[in-house]
Amino acid sequence: MRKELYLLHNGKPLKALIRPYAAADFQGLIDVQKACFPPPFPEELLWNEAQLSQHVARFPEGALCIEADGRIIGSMTGLIVDYSQYGGEHTWEAITDNGYIRNHEPGGDTLYVVDIGVIPAYRKSGAGKWLMLTMYETVVHLGLDRLLGGGRMPGYAAKSDQASPEQYVENVLSGEWNDPVITFLLRCGRMPLSVARNYLEDEDSKGNAVIMEWRNPFRHPRQEGLNSC
Repeated sequence: MRKELYLLHNGKPLKALIRPYAAADFQGLIDVQKACFPPPFPEELLWNEAQLSQHVARFPEGALCIEADGRIIGSMTGLIVDYSQYGGEHTWEAITDNGYIRNHEPGGDTLYVVDIGVIPAYRKSGAGKWLMLTMYETVVHLGLDRLLGGGRMPGYAAKSDQASPEQYVENVLSGEWNDPVITFLLRCGRMPLSVARNYLEDEDSKGNAVIMEWRNPFRHPRQEGLNSC
């Protein structure tokens, strides 16, 4: 899969390419992670070459990067799971095999997002949305029921003395508050299903995440274990 497109960067069209990543890209992908998730995000949660090697070997269709200006500016990784085995209260570590995706299940029903990131200089360009839309196309191409993933809620730490994680999400959905990750995912067509506590070691989110779904419109996905937010 190779997709050429134009981003809108600094007010000007910029040609970009979305493609599967490979071993030659590993250092560029690690550099993207460092730029996307600076401290206090735990450094041990950033990609390492052993994890990236598993992505490429086990599910290359779910290992995507986007190039522009001669370098990798973002990436997105997924795996396929049978969602009935996990449920709404899963953790990132459990459902992604701590990022190694050795639990990838080709016969599963759900493409689960392991990670998405775009370096700060290109976050207003549409690069992240195009990565997400490309992964939706993968869901349709493979005949899966849905795309699912836990969205960080990095604005929550500043509001945690005012609201529970569930109330925080409701306030974002009502427009009272804004959260950069949740709002981005809403713009990409993702729908919130539930809040997962102790999802990921993430100080800004107080360990919480919003489980958000995109359903394949050409199928009728099963909904066992999915609860409205």
